[in-house]
Amino acid sequence: MPRQLFVTTALPYANGHFHIGHIMEYIQADIWVRFQRMQGNQVHFVGADDAHGAPIMIAAEKAGKTPQQFVADIAAGRKPYLDGFHISFDHWSSTDSPENHELAQSIYLALKEQGLIDVRPIEQFFDPEKGMFLADRFIKGECPKCGAKDQYGDSCEVCGAVYAPTELKSPYSALSGATPVLKTSDHYFFRLSDPRCLSFLEQWTQDGKLQPAVSKKIKEWFTKDENGEGGLGDWDISRDAPYFGIEIPGAPGKYFYVWLDAPIGYLASLKGYFAAGGPKARYGEARSYDEFMADPNVEQIHFIGKDITYFHTLFWPAMLQFSGRKLPNQVNVHGFMTVNNGEKMSKSRGTGLDPLKYLSLGMNPEWLRYYIAAKLNANVEDIDFNKDDFMARVNSDLVGKFVNIASRAAGFIAKRFEGKTTADIGEEGKQLLATLQAGRASIVEQYEARELGKVLREIMLLADRVNEYVDANKPWELAKQEGMDARLQEVCTVCIEAFRLLSIYLKPVLPVVAANVEAFLKVEPMTFASAEQLLGAHTIGAYQHLMQRVDVKMLDALFEAPPAPVVELPKPGGEDIADTITIDDFVKVDLRIAKIVNAEHVEGSTKLLRLTLDVGEGRTRNVFSGIKEAYKPEDLIGKHTVMVANLAPRKMKFGVSEGMVLAASHADEKGTPGIYVLEPVAGAQPGMRIR
Repeated sequence: MPRQLFVTTALPYANGHFHIGHIMEYIQADIWVRFQRMQGNQVHFVGADDAHGAPIMIAAEKAGKTPQQFVADIAAGRKPYLDGFHISFDHWSSTDSPENHELAQSIYLALKEQGLIDVRPIEQFFDPEKGMFLADRFIKGECPKCGAKDQYGDSCEVCGAVYAPTELKSPYSALSGATPVLKTSDHYFFRLSDPRCLSFLEQWTQDGKLQPAVSKKIKEWFTKDENGEGGLGDWDISRDAPYFGIEIPGAPGKYFYVWLDAPIGYLASLKGYFAAGGPKARYGEARSYDEFMADPNVEQIHFIGKDITYFHTLFWPAMLQFSGRKLPNQVNVHGFMTVNNGEKMSKSRGTGLDPLKYLSLGMNPEWLRYYIAAKLNANVEDIDFNKDDFMARVNSDLVGKFVNIASRAAGFIAKRFEGKTTADIGEEGKQLLATLQAGRASIVEQYEARELGKVLREIMLLADRVNEYVDANKPWELAKQEGMDARLQEVCTVCIEAFRLLSIYLKPVLPVVAANVEAFLKVEPMTFASAEQLLGAHTIGAYQHLMQRVDVKMLDALFEAPPAPVVELPKPGGEDIADTITIDDFVKVDLRIAKIVNAEHVEGSTKLLRLTLDVGEGRTRNVFSGIKEAYKPEDLIGKHTVMVANLAPRKMKFGVSEGMVLAASHADEKGTPGIYVLEPVAGAQPGMRIR
């Protein structure tokens, strides 16, 4: 009987687009789903947007949208990512769906009936500037366990500790920066500390459903220290209005904390998929969602990142167990993705790997699928994207070892033998193909265990064997020799048969290449069972090149830091700095300290004052200056200022001006009171030169 699989990935929070971490997880799960389908198993692969919580409510408010519209706009941008990387979700929903509202409230009421819900007053952080209670993710401070700074109010990203926001040291509001104040509010709690929960979780987390490293870590979360502190505490599952979420039944103004209804979104998305007729269309599934989930043979599989292990291995199974629902059969945890030897990704530094930029540059999505798969295993390990390694693996493995097998043989089959392979192959060829067929069992085992790196290493070792056969038999030389047609057809047939077997094994990773291979070889959609038989005498189609090599220029462009934003600098004083001059130009201008001996209005002028200046020459100078609207004559008499002493005299309507007094003004304020005559500091004497 085929296995019945219900597979999910972690729900992305609907406040932004997918990043490479999402794509890595989806590729891992998609490969495993495709493998299962090639085994003849029935898989329902669903996802959804995590739509609730204060962050989305606040972001929507800033954008001038309702939360529902904000989430819908984010969801509308998902398709280019998923289609672009050939990720085959059967259904995509939202945690704000009617199904999720109904299921969340139903599960809550079941937990309440079990006596696992408490209501108690708590002191809760309140932002006095924003006028609202703060969700955990809007409170930051120092981790109470390890002291790491800038950690969120529910868990530490450094040591993995989970705690209440009030346990943070030096807390501050992430919204306003204000120091939050404590206010009392009634909250609803799921009693994880209940002996029934503890007993169940201690058993469930250690019975093989989780990776050994995850089970070992969870043991620490149950352990109390010498002071009796630690261990599992009760889980606060409510938030106060205003909050975008699902209302708690019978509790006006109270909403489920987003982490209660988020994993329920897995079930809600599956329920929506059944309601839309998806399983019936794909598999002829006649059962309802409830009937499907009641089947003990159905397996529930989750793929998640290591940062949300606590919620998926403690809260989630406890909610399911005590509401009478199916438990996960596997929770598969993976690490993060770094770049170039562990460097944290940063778009501004050019170390971010933007999925849409990758696609926009024309980079083959199956290059990335192959590379990520080659790095992944069943452990909780970070994987690193290295540019040189990426190019070598794609160009050497995919093109050099795999694709070239077909390109080296298909032309001869088409031109010399009318596209026909032969059933008559020699013992050497039979042994080679038998070796490839025998490799299927191990490859299937490693796929099942999510050891994708081992899968690809085994496939490439088999490809090496095929290329050794090609090099030993040299079809390009056989083609030149008289009487060797039969041998040439035999060797090229072995290559085509081997290429088909390798394509079967790579199909979960390279679905588009596999589809093109099926068209080229004129075969039905390949499954792992297809490897049991050879093609024999068979007519193939015209070969089209299956994959290009990576161009290093593409990789350079992928990691090129975005150009710095063009910042238009303010013009000092409202106008551009004048053209550059040399020191020789500057010294030609003779600037001197001058004392204003007298100042008076100029009859017939609305702008000018007549200044009598002492520049230390034993005589005075007459200078007209356009500062009348800024200064009264009597306020200037006796002051010192700066003048251009070697300016050629200028004959004006009112007399001769023998220099120029320096004054500052904004470009838009000429002729206004915004004029400021320069004054040297005390001690400067008439005639001193400014250098």
